[in-house]
Amino acid sequence: MKARVKFRKYGVMRFIGHLDVMRYFQKVMRRGDIPIAFTGGYSPHMIMSFAQPLGVGVTSDGEYFDIELTEPIASKRAIAQMNAVMAEGIDIVGFVEIPEDKKYSGMTITAAAEYKAVLLESGKSFDAVRRIPKKWREQAEQFLAQDEILVLKATKRSEKEVDIKPMIYDMQVTDEDVRLFLAAGSENNLKPNLVMEAFLDFMGDAAEEYPLHFHRKDVYARNQEFSEDSREAHVKGAGLVSLESLGKEIV
Repeated sequence: MKARVKFRKYGVMRFIGHLDVMRYFQKVMRRGDIPIAFTGGYSPHMIMSFAQPLGVGVTSDGEYFDIELTEPIASKRAIAQMNAVMAEGIDIVGFVEIPEDKKYSGMTITAAAEYKAVLLESGKSFDAVRRIPKKWREQAEQFLAQDEILVLKATKRSEKEVDIKPMIYDMQVTDEDVRLFLAAGSENNLKPNLVMEAFLDFMGDAAEEYPLHFHRKDVYARNQEFSEDSREAHVKGAGLVSLESLGKEIV
């Protein structure tokens, strides 16, 4: 049986990197007495894969990883046992059974992520926020109306110019925050800070003058009933479903 675990990350734990989060959950599996399966061979390790790594400093309400179980365990029991041994800053909020076929793994099917960006009073504190400037709300539509949005995107060896417009499925600017719906996953992955840097550059503002905090609301998979290149479906949310919704509760 395979299961998908959903967790939220907040507080000081936002500064813990992805590799440390992986090691953290290995300890949680042992201490929480979760019947997780191991690989064979001379160096067995837990069968665990994360859907989409979260950047350092970013908080989230919707992070996922998949595990393989040696025996069934009820969803409510698994959540309670894990949360009982967790440190403050990470909470388990979901535990569902998923199909065993590899093509349903979170790492494979992740297609988009939803973010919220808030403007901070100072880069030294995450507690005090300020209203979004009126100019941002007025120019967001013009920013998206460009034929292309070219940015320098870092690769493993260098930088290359990339048109990120097709990877911005939606962008809404309100008085309180900027809401982004972006491509995510192994094929295309767009970080929210890159979008905001391009947006600020478009308005002629310096990014360092506007400290932002990013929060990931959830991660999504593509609904195969809709075309992969249908931007309208992405914007309306009809073409995407949360990773959690693709599983079922274990009773």
